[in-house]
Amino acid sequence: MYSYWKLHKYPIIIALGCVLFYYTFAYHLIREDFVKLLSLYSALFFFYYKLIQFEKWNFKFLLVTGILFRLIFLFSDPNLSQDFYRFIWDGELIKNGINPYLYTPNTLIEQSDLVVANAQQLYEGMGSLSARHFSNYPPLNQLIFTISTFIGGGTILGSLVVMRLVIILADIGILIFGRKLLLHLGRSNHLAFWYFLNPLVIIELSGNLHFEGVMLFFFVWAMYLISIQKWKLAAPVYALSILVKLVPILFLPLFLKHLGLKKSALFYSLVGFTCLIFLLPFYSSEFITNYAQTVGLWFSNFEFNASVYNLVKKVGVVYFEAKPWELVKAYGSLVPKLVISIALLLTFLRKNQDLKKLLGSMLLLLSSYYFLSSTVHPWYIIFLLVLAIFSDYRFAMVWSATVVLSYFTYANPDFKENLWLINLEYCLVFGYFIYEIFKNHNIKARFSKKINLG
Repeated sequence: MYSYWKLHKYPIIIALGCVLFYYTFAYHLIREDFVKLLSLYSALFFFYYKLIQFEKWNFKFLLVTGILFRLIFLFSDPNLSQDFYRFIWDGELIKNGINPYLYTPNTLIEQSDLVVANAQQLYEGMGSLSARHFSNYPPLNQLIFTISTFIGGGTILGSLVVMRLVIILADIGILIFGRKLLLHLGRSNHLAFWYFLNPLVIIELSGNLHFEGVMLFFFVWAMYLISIQKWKLAAPVYALSILVKLVPILFLPLFLKHLGLKKSALFYSLVGFTCLIFLLPFYSSEFITNYAQTVGLWFSNFEFNASVYNLVKKVGVVYFEAKPWELVKAYGSLVPKLVISIALLLTFLRKNQDLKKLLGSMLLLLSSYYFLSSTVHPWYIIFLLVLAIFSDYRFAMVWSATVVLSYFTYANPDFKENLWLINLEYCLVFGYFIYEIFKNHNIKARFSKKINLG
């Protein structure tokens, strides 16, 4: 025992420090207290950096430590997000045979015979913005909500515990398949812990109950299957990733070169067929209209923690006297077109036959989308973290550290952003990204060589 303590003294001390900070984060923090939030997150990120930099620390210790950090949140209410109220609301609707894509909470709450457990508390908790829109969560996500309400026994805490356990199991799955994929790519499997121990991942997924982790479990699993040439089996698994969150749809064109024309056609067909099976139970004549309308709002109505959009908005309002509400709609309609154009360029101009190149293209495409988007919530960055561990780029790590600055918005009663903090966040992210481009592509060396030859 003494020898184990002597060998693992420093990681154990760091882990115990993290336990204390995560406990404080889970049970003694309100999101309006930005100074406390920033202090706790900074301390956790410092300890995280210390944990991941030593590969000699054994797998079991880091695995148990990562699971322990997540279990601390098990019985807490999410304190940085109120989305969980809508998750449970949708689950309760399906449990009682009501399609969440056809009715808004505002409509249903007026019914005297509504059979949703804790309906008033869920309705008030989700907020007016969510209450006036149809559900935008894909079918497999809805299935998880429903199972959680069944097992949760009609209590909010019970449903939270079930959802957290699902997310924790998904994170363990990402670690397992991520390590296998890393080895197949010729990279150190220790890099998987860069995801597994990241404070943003633990706080936003296990803490605030965002289902990016479940989406990423199916995504990483599918990419591993593709890496071992089991692409037919990978297709339905990839579809499950889309059915949790829609983001992986962005990458479908990139498989064209990697699989070839015939294989990719079958791959797309299998993905589409799997999605169709899950969509059929919810289908009605209003479903497509309602769902498309709700998803479209994210492109045209909302703005939070944006980079390029804030610059466009500043120029448009100051120099062209554009109205902000009209500008966000016009900009929002342009973003999908730009993203599709970037996807096509990456599809046909990059050598995606190589799996490393394919994953790199995914990282570039998703990064471009988030840089252009008018809404970038902190948990969005987690997908970039996963893609980054399979590449030579680490700017997503920097972003996972700085994105906490966006939470200053919630410290204000009117939810007004502090653009100085947002600018600081993106200056650090873009600065490191540009540095890595020069570093990884030896641009400076090539430029000097060209001058010397000239």
